[in-house]
Amino acid sequence: MAVKPEGHPCWADAMFTDLEGAKSFYGDVLGWTFGESATEYGNYTEAYHDGKAVAAIVPPMPGQEGEGEAQSQWCLYLASPDAAATAEKIRQNGGEVVVEPMPVADFGTMCLARDPSGVAFGVWQPGTHEGFQAEMGTPGAFCWAEVFTREPEKSDAFFPAVFPYRAKQMQDDEADFRIFEAGDAPVLGRMKMTEEFPPEVPPHINVYFAVPDCDEAVAKATERGGVLRLGPMDSPFGRFASLNDPQGAAFSVIDVTKTEGEMPAITEVS
Repeated sequence: MAVKPEGHPCWADAMFTDLEGAKSFYGDVLGWTFGESATEYGNYTEAYHDGKAVAAIVPPMPGQEGEGEAQSQWCLYLASPDAAATAEKIRQNGGEVVVEPMPVADFGTMCLARDPSGVAFGVWQPGTHEGFQAEMGTPGAFCWAEVFTREPEKSDAFFPAVFPYRAKQMQDDEADFRIFEAGDAPVLGRMKMTEEFPPEVPPHINVYFAVPDCDEAVAKATERGGVLRLGPMDSPFGRFASLNDPQGAAFSVIDVTKTEGEMPAITEVS
């Protein structure tokens, strides 16, 4: 796959205390296989589907077990041609740079940050590692992601200021939902967290992985100790469900081949 344009999701990884448990769970639910752990990079382990890299998992750093920062969660990385310049934009627009841009051998340069509402995300300036190898939306691969925030006005101002996004608001009486586009492509959603979300659920980016059958994936996930949070339900975008894996990381699965209903109207935000 070619290098992703600026602002496009390009990679996802997650930290798990039980690395073997994560391999077993996602291998069963998403059909992933795993490469050798890179001991020189903290046992960073890439996941593959049909031989193409789709994500990675990693154990906590020594001494990090039990800390809040070590809680399992998926991190989405957004592409940048210059991670240092993006980090500066993050600071200038009220965000927090949690991990300063740092080179990872010749693979690329990474940065970890939070938006002003507390949503954690990564920035990746590609080197030899360009990101996702599998085509977006194919079974087992990354498909979509949404910023979940209790303070949408902060996220709405921040992301288009840092990345070359154009915003569109979905006309929906039941949800406050916005889409960020880069070029002509929708790349990221933004959902306002309502009171239905327990207070202990932090703002986050929810990552969707494509599956050939949503109900079958949910059945496998719950059999393996995952917790179903929403769905399965039909939408104009596909049949989807939201879950937590056995170690608490939130993710969603979607079958993009089964769509139902009309696309909601959207209006461009000035």
